[in-house]
Amino acid sequence: MCDKEQQSSQDRTHRLNIVLVEPRIPQNTGNISRTCAVTGAALHMVRPFGFEIDDKKLKRAGLDYWDKLDIYYYNSIEEFFEKNDGAYFFFTTKGRQVHSEARYPEDKPVYIIFGREDAGLPEELLYAHPDECVRIPMRNTLRSLNLSNSVAIATYEVLRQWDYPDLGREGKLTKYTW
Repeated sequence: MCDKEQQSSQDRTHRLNIVLVEPRIPQNTGNISRTCAVTGAALHMVRPFGFEIDDKKLKRAGLDYWDKLDIYYYNSIEEFFEKNDGAYFFFTTKGRQVHSEARYPEDKPVYIIFGREDAGLPEELLYAHPDECVRIPMRNTLRSLNLSNSVAIATYEVLRQWDYPDLGREGKLTKYTW
């Protein structure tokens, strides 16, 4: 696991970046870290967290993938924006655009940004970026999807649009050959 506090976005090779703003539930963050590991996305975490990084639940959900991650930590959302430049997409139940209709550019880093499980992203932030707010469709009578599920849906939509760069497209059986 890379613990990078001060590295600038120009030094990073990741085009896809997952940003968690004040995550509260360690199991969600562990699942998201696994999604990042298997897709090659970088994970950016904005403090404060609702858990300690050494939490057993966090590590259990990420299992043996921790050494495959690039993780960056920030003390505030302002610090995150100061240190990163690229295309930002704010995932929110309040978005006016469907996530699969957004176009995620391939020529610059893309940051898909998610808020805390119990509150989402600050409305001031959403209001300042109306065209970058996207929504995963769901029934209007329910509050929201689970955060780790939302991150997986969003991650794979970006990668689908990019034709799954550097990802294996064919699996292998263990006892047989296709």
